[in-house]
Amino acid sequence: MITELYNGTPDSRRRLAVYCLKDAYLPQRLMDKLMCLVNYTEMARVTGVPFNFLLSRGQQVKFISQLFRKALEQDLVIPNLKNENGEEQYKGATVIEPVKDYYDVPIATLDFASLYPSIIQAHNLCYTTLLNKTSVEKLNLKKDEDYIVTPNGDMFCTSKVRKGLLSQILQELLSARKRAKKELAVETDPFKKAVLNGRQLALKISANSVYGITGASNGKLPCLAIASSTTSYGRQMIMKTKDEVEARFTMANGYPYDAKVIYGDTDSVMVKFGVKDIAEAMKLGQEAADFVSAKFLEPIKLEFEKVYFPYLLINKKRYAGLFWTNPNKFDKMDSKGIETVRRDNCRLVQTVIETVLKKILIDRDVNGAESYVKDTIADLLQNKVDMSKLVITKALSKSDYSAKQAHVELAERMRKRDVGSAPTLGDRVAYVIVKGATGSKNYEKSEDPIYVLENNIPIDTKYYLDNQLAKPLARIFDPILGERRSAQLLTGEHTRSISVAAPTLGGLMKFAKKTQTCMGCKKPLVDKDEKEGAVCENCRPRLGELYSKTLNKVSDLEVRFGRLWTQCQRCQGSLHCEVICSSRDCPIFYMRMKAKKDVEDAERELARFDHDLGAWS
Repeated sequence: MITELYNGTPDSRRRLAVYCLKDAYLPQRLMDKLMCLVNYTEMARVTGVPFNFLLSRGQQVKFISQLFRKALEQDLVIPNLKNENGEEQYKGATVIEPVKDYYDVPIATLDFASLYPSIIQAHNLCYTTLLNKTSVEKLNLKKDEDYIVTPNGDMFCTSKVRKGLLSQILQELLSARKRAKKELAVETDPFKKAVLNGRQLALKISANSVYGITGASNGKLPCLAIASSTTSYGRQMIMKTKDEVEARFTMANGYPYDAKVIYGDTDSVMVKFGVKDIAEAMKLGQEAADFVSAKFLEPIKLEFEKVYFPYLLINKKRYAGLFWTNPNKFDKMDSKGIETVRRDNCRLVQTVIETVLKKILIDRDVNGAESYVKDTIADLLQNKVDMSKLVITKALSKSDYSAKQAHVELAERMRKRDVGSAPTLGDRVAYVIVKGATGSKNYEKSEDPIYVLENNIPIDTKYYLDNQLAKPLARIFDPILGERRSAQLLTGEHTRSISVAAPTLGGLMKFAKKTQTCMGCKKPLVDKDEKEGAVCENCRPRLGELYSKTLNKVSDLEVRFGRLWTQCQRCQGSLHCEVICSSRDCPIFYMRMKAKKDVEDAERELARFDHDLGAWS
């Protein structure tokens, strides 16, 4: 394409020049926006590696560099282990089974600050402190005084005997981060703030990576004893936190309700104290955090972070609620694991789920959310939803897939139609699901949205209801309405669909000829005097009314197309040039293409009135 533009007209070469300018300018804007230079510089300073290593190497080299520096200070030698793929596994973090429900009372969230780094520090877990039974017996070490046994049976000496390198590194990193955050809080200069923020972020990433390096069995310096001991302490602490909170905050101890931990995941627990006042829930959350923190070794600390109210707990790692850090006003609507952020769902799912959550959580209008869902389903099944909301995109990540997939099969069909414009490896393939023969597979019904628009191929709206909307809606409404009432959202009068026949291009249809219909009564125009016109003999008295109606339709469609065209011009940075954008990831692109086709179809309808000019008198 670049060669064609270069060898073409002055306008095409200008288009190529603008493209090259943007290609050079956009990376600079991205660097400024993401603060890449500042963040990488601070990361290089913290970890002690060359700048280019940050771009070409992974996390391990940064950790090993810090370890080498600290080992050199203490005249220690680090072994050069063979990089072999290990098969040994260990148990990870624990997840407390969620009590699924819609909670109309404040739910306090308690988080461990830097859980794994603080566990490594508190229990002195390190390569240099790891012991075995032979060492313990030989050195005559006393349990709990000279060494500890972790929950999974590994032994490490205490800091009284030797302070581990990892503990020293983490102490320095986290202390430096505290100083950077303290300076950041009072700094006013924008550039200095960016530098300090980059520094504290680099220190945080470095501290959190220590645990990961020890657990990488195919890494440079794996030590599963450290990794498994860290996670075993983490599991133990989460369960202890649950037990301590539920034992302390009870009616028997003078509190208004019995507290209940409704969910816990890795480093946090969510507590229902039973109170209805947000400020009271925050006060109890802080009290619980302080109480539990006192039960653990320093620097392990449980922090009260936020309150969710109301709160919808759907499943493990799936929840939504209003996020409160101030009792007077919520900060935002927060959701995790919900379909509002997944790219492999169509935009209709994202829009519907987001709107439903806003109605339920912010407006507190469950009935309104039900009505909205029913109206949306009715519009979908009656083909009133814009096709741009039904486009699904998936990455073409490999050349060979074990099972047939919709986007892969479509890419192959597009390659047969036109090799030059077909998606290649690494591209995201946009597609919609169209109606097909009875019993056909979904991968056979995937189609290019532009091809669908050009050939008026009907969308399989039932697929979008059953495969895209049904499960996400059930996950949200089941805890609120119950399974029976929630299932009624997908049945009833609002689920009546309009049947659109799929156009057949092969077989006998090659010889079929389309007959025009009257624009008033839809009667087929077969008479010689009528078939080129717009109306039949019976509707001629309404000719002026029908013409005006069609003219207004063309005008409205032109306005819509003009607005979309202008929006695309603004996006590409010029209000005086042709729109050349063909981004298939952009919903406006499909809206513009649909609007353009609608205008062309309406203009053809309007042109049919020219044949009836003699009937205007």
